[in-house]
Amino acid sequence: MQFGRYFEEFEVGAVYKHWPGKTVTEYDDHLFCLITMNHHPLHMDAHFAAETTEFGKNVVVGNYVYSLLLGMSVPDVSGKAIANLEVESLKHVKPTFHGDTIYGETEVLDKTPSKSKDDRGVVYVETRGYKQDGTVVCVFRRKVMVPKRSYGEARGGEQPGRPEPV
Repeated sequence: MQFGRYFEEFEVGAVYKHWPGKTVTEYDDHLFCLITMNHHPLHMDAHFAAETTEFGKNVVVGNYVYSLLLGMSVPDVSGKAIANLEVESLKHVKPTFHGDTIYGETEVLDKTPSKSKDDRGVVYVETRGYKQDGTVVCVFRRKVMVPKRSYGEARGGEQPGRPEPV
């Protein structure tokens, strides 16, 4: 199974549909909030959310949705990356709730060979996350430095550093 892509394998306009999706549980959301010290009651307090928000229930913290989508994209986009260079934009379009299933896809917007090193390039992508009913919930654009095949071959091929059984 392929994990990431070399620069030569990216084509502008290609769309990678990440699989599988992930159903967000209350536990996932609360654990992420606690780990990152985001204790906003919109995410942590069901009574507060029911009594004081337009949604009437807890909203999943947006950074978890973003992180989930970023992770989903790794096997298709950045699994071979040398570096994540920037997140150009991040938009939380609609809320996500406990029990929603998130799916993602990434479109290649552009690719540029490196001007300073001939063994890599920069891939510019947009990732879109959507719920089980197709509602888009999160969109972000980022630039990733990706190796060319020559870089990978010089460092051990498809699975560099993998030992052989003895």
